[in-house]
Amino acid sequence: YLDWIVKEYPLDLSGWKIAIDCANGSSSFTAKKALERLGAEVTAFHNEPNGININTKCGSTHPELFCEEMKKGDYTVGLTFDGDADRQIMVRPDGELVNGDFMLYIVGKYLRDQNKLTNNTIVTTVMANLGLYKAMEREGIQVEKTQVGDKYVSEVMFRDNYVIGGEQSGHIILKEHATTGDGLLTALSVLEVMKNTGKGIIELCDGLKIYPQLLVNVKVTDKTLVMDDEEVQKSIDEVNEELNGNGRILVRPSGTEPLLRVMAEAETDEICERLVGKVADIIRRKYGA
Repeated sequence: YLDWIVKEYPLDLSGWKIAIDCANGSSSFTAKKALERLGAEVTAFHNEPNGININTKCGSTHPELFCEEMKKGDYTVGLTFDGDADRQIMVRPDGELVNGDFMLYIVGKYLRDQNKLTNNTIVTTVMANLGLYKAMEREGIQVEKTQVGDKYVSEVMFRDNYVIGGEQSGHIILKEHATTGDGLLTALSVLEVMKNTGKGIIELCDGLKIYPQLLVNVKVTDKTLVMDDEEVQKSIDEVNEELNGNGRILVRPSGTEPLLRVMAEAETDEICERLVGKVADIIRRKYGA
């Protein structure tokens, strides 16, 4: 695996100081070794798995402590993996997270500039931040939207031969390199952009404005009835009309639980709360469990 991954991205990272959070999971055995082979100076956190401590207050699902460590050290960039290392989220030197939306933006633009972005398109799910859609539209890059779940992203990528797709969670598929998500591969794809453009991770994030996002789960008696309800649909239409392109509201059923997920994005947290409340209250009143 190590031999393969350093051949996929044969970067010279000499002089780079990289911090990694291995979530006490599988990347504990690979990430540090791979980055050191490429010449980086690596400081590893949460890289002592004992079979029980995986993902415990660490890794990409709990990055708070790692973000604080990033602020203390003089690091080029930080990488935080989840337990099985199929996804990864980066951390800037100032402790801010660089999630999957940012990585799609950074690598998508770079592939476009290298004439390697098939059909000038990236693939993501309907839950990607509105800011990503707007940034890509400004760049002249198409965004193909799928249902939530990396399997749907993968299906569209292989059906239409797109080279990059992924989710906000940091699960990114780079089809020219692998058929599924690989957190270390994702990290190297962004490090390649940093290396070849000479830009730091903070500068590369410029141009993507993330909209405040609020997600509320509403327990319901019948998911199908809610989605077909005229009053619910009318409230959704009214919210989107009010936002007028400066936000959106999305209502979708959970695939596994008796829940409706109501998500809003808008200019401020206060607007998100008000608009989610408007739609969620109607759903609760008519179908609340």
